[in-house]
Amino acid sequence: QVQLVESGGGLVQPGGSLRLSCAVSGNISGYLVMGWYRQAPGKQRELVALLTRDGITKYRDSVKGRFTISRDNAENTMSLQMNSLKLDDTAVYYCSVQRPLSVDWGQGTQVTVSS
Repeated sequence: QVQLVESGGGLVQPGGSLRLSCAVSGNISGYLVMGWYRQAPGKQRELVALLTRDGITKYRDSVKGRFTISRDNAENTMSLQMNSLKLDDTAVYYCSVQRPLSVDWGQGTQVTVSS
């Protein structure tokens, strides 16, 4: 059974930085994609960044140049470094692992950007 646990969310001022982490436990061998999503109040969940098994990254346009997704194989964690945060980045952030027959999600971590 795969479990994903996010951490690192919090309150930050505009222009600040946060680093989200996702601890992955269980067997994810054969995974296809790891990713970060977010959901703001009243909005649909949206893709923020993804990292394929082959190391290809993809970001939504609004976070390009500010966010960086990475994976630490030794620690079995996935991270999202978020710099130059904006008010519109406020949301609950979820990590996700997509395997051929399933998609696993974490419980989410709140990121609030406010002055």
